[in-house]
Amino acid sequence: MKIYDVTVPISNELPVYPGDPPIQITRVMSLEKGDIARVSHLSFSTHIGTHIDPPYHFMKDGIALDQVPLDVFLGPARVVDVGDAPVIDAEVLAGCAWQGAERLLFKTRNSQLWRTTNEFCTTFVYLETDAAELLVNAGVRLVGIDYLSVEKFDFVEPTTHWTLLGAGVVVVEGLDLHDVPPGDYELLCLPLKLKDGDGGPARVVLRELT
Repeated sequence: MKIYDVTVPISNELPVYPGDPPIQITRVMSLEKGDIARVSHLSFSTHIGTHIDPPYHFMKDGIALDQVPLDVFLGPARVVDVGDAPVIDAEVLAGCAWQGAERLLFKTRNSQLWRTTNEFCTTFVYLETDAAELLVNAGVRLVGIDYLSVEKFDFVEPTTHWTLLGAGVVVVEGLDLHDVPPGDYELLCLPLKLKDGDGGPARVVLRELT
């Protein structure tokens, strides 16, 4: 039974969404310097790398990260490959086999970016609002994508986030699906338990079904 780690490693070189605080990982104790142990100091936002957007991120009365039921993060999930589509809209969805899945992870050309550049890419593939509406109406509980936002860059209004999070759909951003074939898997996704969290990094793996 194969396990795919679809989590992006957190490092000082990892790109962050423009306007977010930079990632700063500093070794404050070191065996090499004669300290008793190695200890590091971490400084970064709640929306770095592979992370969760709970409804609380954009919705005034949305549920916070630590209050999201764990069964949302654990269970059957489907990886949908949209090929070279520049945007995931209703038309693209119509050509994909996504119906019937409660947890959907979209594999796009974004996954290549984790291997080709440490700079933030503004032309990443995103989820259009009309597609988000279809997913909400179909009862999808979790939506994932393989870059730092499910929303179009430089948006006027975050209508995709409003549509998903406003309906209680949890969003997973920053996945690396490069090596994962499309199909059905078991999703294991555990974000940091941050009290009243507007988001948080997560370790996300996919396990092949028997």
